[in-house]
Amino acid sequence: VPFAGWSLPLHYGEGHLQSHLHTRRCCSLFDVSHMLQTRVYGRDRIRFMESMVVGDIAELKLGQGTLTLLTNDKGGIVDDLIVTNTSEDHLYVVSNAGCADKDLAIMRGRAAELQAAGSDVHLEVSDNALLALQGPSMAQVLQAGLSDDLTKLSFMNSITTTVFGVPGCRVTRCGYTGEDGVEISVPAGQAVELAERLLGVPEVWPAGLAARDSLRLEAGLCLYGNDIDETTTPAEAGLLWTLGKRRRAAMDFPGAAIIMAQVKEKPKRKRVGLTSVGPPIRPHMAILSPEGTPVGTVTSGCPSPSLGKNIAMGYVEAVHSRAGTTLTVEVRKKQHPALEVRKKQHPALVTKMPFVPTHYYTAK
Repeated sequence: VPFAGWSLPLHYGEGHLQSHLHTRRCCSLFDVSHMLQTRVYGRDRIRFMESMVVGDIAELKLGQGTLTLLTNDKGGIVDDLIVTNTSEDHLYVVSNAGCADKDLAIMRGRAAELQAAGSDVHLEVSDNALLALQGPSMAQVLQAGLSDDLTKLSFMNSITTTVFGVPGCRVTRCGYTGEDGVEISVPAGQAVELAERLLGVPEVWPAGLAARDSLRLEAGLCLYGNDIDETTTPAEAGLLWTLGKRRRAAMDFPGAAIIMAQVKEKPKRKRVGLTSVGPPIRPHMAILSPEGTPVGTVTSGCPSPSLGKNIAMGYVEAVHSRAGTTLTVEVRKKQHPALEVRKKQHPALVTKMPFVPTHYYTAK
């Protein structure tokens, strides 16, 4: 299917449901090479990065990464990124495919401004492929092809190593499923070789976009363009934990005045989780109060393979955002092209996220 200018597999032979459950039980391999990978070099690389994002990049230890947000002057989220402070004298940045062009334009523009003022910073776009190995048996599968000890690699930390004989791979313990997993940045010419080695392990199945979406929704993770975009702020999206303490005090990131005002005054709307039974909840459906007044909109939704009920996230007026609140969702049904769309209201419960417990790995 088309996705952000790429053609991506929706699912493989076993189908979406089996693939999703297999990832939760064993291990799946996702090709996420559509993500933009950038390296930032130079003495002023941290100052450069912090001029665009909300996170405390300076405090990252060598090999440590963080999820952070690229914001605009109105406090809106331009993209969510993972920034890693590598031990090889550069920052490694992974951006969403749908934001690749605008992210690059912003980063190149900022780099040019700083260079003109005498700063030392430069960007390189990586042509590496990116493979995500996700699931409870990931560590056992990957350890067989690594000389490094995976028990020492914590969530959101990264090493450069040889993986199943392929040198120069960056292995980052992270992912988009809520399970223990890694993303492996691999030289493009050897990506197929590495993928085939991993898929040669019987319990590793290839997984597509459908499983990736339902897994991330169960884990309560946002999809850029659906759940967060330039019209949503970190406060509304429930992502204030991405704001570094020092950065909050300095208020030196784009949109800081607007975002910090929302921290104090609380935003008027909030991202929430919803569960329901009956017809699936889908994006763009209206969320209503029990009295039938529109109070928000669904941004992501699907039947949860793990839970056997519908899950969704969306934005509602803050007064309706407390977990346990009963709302209704307006499900539209088109019975026949000649008939008008029928709208039916189904109860939905505001639910804490993640919907399914996460299993991120922390080294002992």
